[in-house]
Amino acid sequence: METVKKHFFSDLGVMLGRSMRHISRSMDTIITVTIMPIAMMLLFVYVFGGAIQTGTDNYVNYLLPGILLIAIASGISYTAFRLFTDVQRGIFERFHSMPISRSTLLWGHVLTSLVSNAISVIVIILIALIMGFRSSAGILSWLAVAGILALFTLALTWVAAIAGLSAKSVDGASAFSYPIIFLPFISSAFVPTESMPSVVRAFAENQPVTSIVEAIRALLSGQPVGNDIWIALAWCIGILIVAYFFALRVYKKRV
Repeated sequence: METVKKHFFSDLGVMLGRSMRHISRSMDTIITVTIMPIAMMLLFVYVFGGAIQTGTDNYVNYLLPGILLIAIASGISYTAFRLFTDVQRGIFERFHSMPISRSTLLWGHVLTSLVSNAISVIVIILIALIMGFRSSAGILSWLAVAGILALFTLALTWVAAIAGLSAKSVDGASAFSYPIIFLPFISSAFVPTESMPSVVRAFAENQPVTSIVEAIRALLSGQPVGNDIWIALAWCIGILIVAYFFALRVYKKRV
C-alpha cells in the first residue's frame, strides 16, 4: 500500500498519457470539441451578428464567453463516453489487478478533460483574435478567467463521471451533455436577457451560465465584475462538490 501511494503521481501520469493518446487519435473528438464551436462563432458573428443588438460595437467580444462554455460542455461529454467504454471493456478490473492507485484511473480521465478543454479554449481564443476580439484585461483578470473556466470544466467533468459510470448505453453516457450545451442559448451569452420574454428572462438570469458569462465578459473587458464573479464561483464550486461526492460513490459501487 505504501508503494502504491508513493507512486500515485507517476501512475496518474500514465493514466493521463493514455487518455490523451485516445483523444489525439479520435478525429471526431477534435472536430466536435474545437471546430464546431469555432464554426458556431463564425456563424453568429458574420451571419447573425449584424441583426443582434447587444449594445457593443464588437459582437465577437460579447459572444466569446458563451462559445467557450459551449466548447467545454461539448468536450466533457467525451469524458463520460471514455469512462463508459473503460467500464464496459473491463479496463478498470485489469488495472485494479496491478499495483497501482485505484483513484488514478478516475483522476486520469478528469485531468484529461481539464487539459484537452484548456487546449480547445486556447485555440478558440486565438481564432477569436483573428476575428477581431480585443481585450483590455490585465494578467490578474486573465488568470481569474482561467480559474473560472477551470472550475467550470472540473464541475462538469465530475458530472460527466457520474453519467459515464452509471449509464447503461453509450447514448445514455453522453446524452446528459445536451441540456448543458443548450443552457448558454437561454442566457446572456448571445443576446441581453432584457430582450427575452419575462418567463424566459427569469430563468436566464437565475441559471449558472449567465453569471459565469457575465463574470468572464466583465473581466475580459476590464469592467467592474460586481457580484457576478461570486455567484459564478458559488455555482461552480457547489456543483463540483456535489458531483465529486456522488461520482466517488458511483465509482466505488461500480468497480
